[in-house]
Amino acid sequence: MNRFVTASAAGLFLAAASAFAQAPSDAQIAAIVVTANQVDIDAGKLAESKASNAAVKAFGKQMVTDHSGVNKQAVALVTKLKVTPEDNATSKALKAGGAENVKNLQKLSGSAFDRAYVDHEVEYHQQVLDAVDKTLIPSAQNAELKSLLVAVRPAFVAHLEHAKNLQASLGKKS
Repeated sequence: MNRFVTASAAGLFLAAASAFAQAPSDAQIAAIVVTANQVDIDAGKLAESKASNAAVKAFGKQMVTDHSGVNKQAVALVTKLKVTPEDNATSKALKAGGAENVKNLQKLSGSAFDRAYVDHEVEYHQQVLDAVDKTLIPSAQNAELKSLLVAVRPAFVAHLEHAKNLQASLGKKS
């Protein structure tokens, strides 16, 4: 069941990001970026408190720190540009998927929690990277917004690789 929820929550993001009939506006991109980071901050906070594996707990803490930093940069930029983030199908899907993920993770404990959290992080970061590459960067009209997306992309790649390494170290589900 957790594998289905993980895939469906991450899949919601990709489906919604690619569902734009036309390219998302900078205001919509801003909402997507802030929401995507907040989703990972919320899950990371839960992992900090619930994970049984020290490496998973540390990864959760890193997600909170890194994604909070990106959100601060994004909020500062949209404030400077006088852009009001505009809620849209993708940001709403992210919010719903993030809430569903946290709700499901709260029911788990021990190694089951650790594996479910890390599995979701692998899926989520892959989906975010796909959306950044295929939708968000190509659609950003403002040069500073595009530059921010390009600048934070390597962190998402590093998070994905870290999550994959954790996933491998936790082993297969029994």
